[in-house]
Amino acid sequence: MTDDSKVRLNPFRSAPNILTLLRICMAPFLVAAVLDNRYETGFILFVLAGLSDALDGLLARKLKQSTALGQYLDPVADKLLLSTLFVVLTHQGLIPLEVTVLVFGRDIGIVLVSAILFAAAGRREFAPSIFGKANTLAQIVAVAVVLLHQFTTQFWVVALRSVALDLTMILTVVSGLHYAWIVAHRGTPSAEGGPGQH
Repeated sequence: MTDDSKVRLNPFRSAPNILTLLRICMAPFLVAAVLDNRYETGFILFVLAGLSDALDGLLARKLKQSTALGQYLDPVADKLLLSTLFVVLTHQGLIPLEVTVLVFGRDIGIVLVSAILFAAAGRREFAPSIFGKANTLAQIVAVAVVLLHQFTTQFWVVALRSVALDLTMILTVVSGLHYAWIVAHRGTPSAEGGPGQH
């Protein structure tokens, strides 16, 4: 009981969640920088947001501060930041509209299916798949390189921008189809619930 109290009183316990909230608070500044055509500033802020994402995960593991709130808040922060930037960069004519439509269509579809499954069967979540993680990585690289491309036109930047946007489109479709496959195979009564399920 004493050990539990010490953990609750540990001032570092909420550090990962604070970093996640700070990442959410960075979104308006990132948007403002992009809309003002201050792409170097936007790129630096985006890199800082990525570093904070890596750091909050590291702190959660090292300090054993993983919380239910953090598990929900972290992906929400990531999606909020990425989705907002896709919209703003599309508005600026820097990301093709079809890429952003695909990204949003997949995310909205996943949210709707998850809500339906929760209402119908009490299922709260699905573990992220390898395709989902790869898709998120492709989106992060795409946003970073699109921003970088606005103040440097080195060959590797131009090439990587094209590859990252193409991969984002491909992985968005693949991860969406894979998620649908998971829903179809795990949505049966025998696959629901049960202790130890991931």
